[in-house]
Amino acid sequence: MNKRTFLKLSSATIASPAVLHLLAWAGTDKLTNWAGNLEYGTDRLYAAKSFDEVQDFVKKQAKLKVLGTRHCFNNIADSKDSFLSLKPLDDVVSLDPQARSVTVDAGITYGQLSPLLHNKGFALGNLASLPHISVAGACSTATHGSGEKNGNLATAVSALEFVTAGGDVVKLSRRQDTQFFKGAVVGLGALGVITKITLDIQPTYQMRQYVYENLSFSAMKNHFDAIQASAYSVSLFTDWQNQRFSEVWLKSRVEKGQAFDATPEFFGAKLATKNLHPIAELSAENCTEQMGVPGPWYERLPHFRMGFTPSAGKELQSEYFVPRQHAVEAILAVERLRDQVTPHLLITEIRAIAADDLWMSPCYQQPCVTIHFTWKQDWPAVSKLLPVIEKELAPFGARPHWGKLFTMSPQQLHSSYSKLPQFIALTKKFDPQGKFRNEFLNTNIFS
Repeated sequence: MNKRTFLKLSSATIASPAVLHLLAWAGTDKLTNWAGNLEYGTDRLYAAKSFDEVQDFVKKQAKLKVLGTRHCFNNIADSKDSFLSLKPLDDVVSLDPQARSVTVDAGITYGQLSPLLHNKGFALGNLASLPHISVAGACSTATHGSGEKNGNLATAVSALEFVTAGGDVVKLSRRQDTQFFKGAVVGLGALGVITKITLDIQPTYQMRQYVYENLSFSAMKNHFDAIQASAYSVSLFTDWQNQRFSEVWLKSRVEKGQAFDATPEFFGAKLATKNLHPIAELSAENCTEQMGVPGPWYERLPHFRMGFTPSAGKELQSEYFVPRQHAVEAILAVERLRDQVTPHLLITEIRAIAADDLWMSPCYQQPCVTIHFTWKQDWPAVSKLLPVIEKELAPFGARPHWGKLFTMSPQQLHSSYSKLPQFIALTKKFDPQGKFRNEFLNTNIFS
């Protein structure tokens, strides 16, 4: 691939209104996360414009964290000392059609990368519900999309490059570094500063998206596996009232053996007659095209369009992964809390994710279903509710999303991750003095 051509395309993308809107999120006087619920511990933010600047900055700092697109709702990326931004480093480094891989700088977002890949005839296997997030940050926290045969976004990583606490450059690959690679991909920001990341790609494809309304809990309970297997990506939305899912989003590839047959009913749910937002009272303008209109993969896999506010904007988020075999029981356990949950809730989304072999992934060696809560921005109320939900989900071995709000104890987390001792040893290999540790990591990983 001609890098100069790619750089021109990348520059054009960066100049687009959609990306300028995203960059504006970081333009507030105080450093906060995307939703505004978290004010960071320092405003000392250095934006590296070159790889040499990254190395130089890391060497000089006693403590630092990388601040990405700020979509985490907890303090996993927080620092009281210094932040390093890689946003200026957002180029596509190389595309290898034979190996079906693309290598990108760590500052690039999925919203920037996806149209560039599509224009060259390639695609990613999956995307999260919003394209605004950085590739490196999403993979480091095991962020995911949907689809029972689709792993989280980190499973697409075939190689990564990072700068260690001492300023050295480490390159790990799936093929050559099996000892460390599986522990480093979902690294939680604890190993070093990711500078480049290589992803698996495939030939580009078209998708269609259909939405159905009012799927009963009874139908879900009796046909859960068939519902999850019905499309490439499946999302169930509920407010936990009336024993129903208000919306079912089905995304299918326009390919032989993949296309979804959109009948008027889907396990009793009715085919929607207009575009919908997962949160019923919000405008569908922010959402990707529905109604079976075909379009490129990157304009259908996310729920929300680049250049528009994802979800509700001002919100809180929590998410719990439960082993697939316990999915229905876990969903019904939360449903019993409906009268406690609904007053503080905007919407819940339920998705399936395939198993993987990445040490710190919640889907390590087990397929999962996630129960995701988008809350009203009332942390005092949500903070009292989360322990109640976590208690109900405890019998099923639930694990929280690393970048969202939870109240589980470090002891519970430690018991959930069999590879945690190896992960801690790996972090000490590359960061023996804890330069990249912060309050979140010290409490939940190193305590």
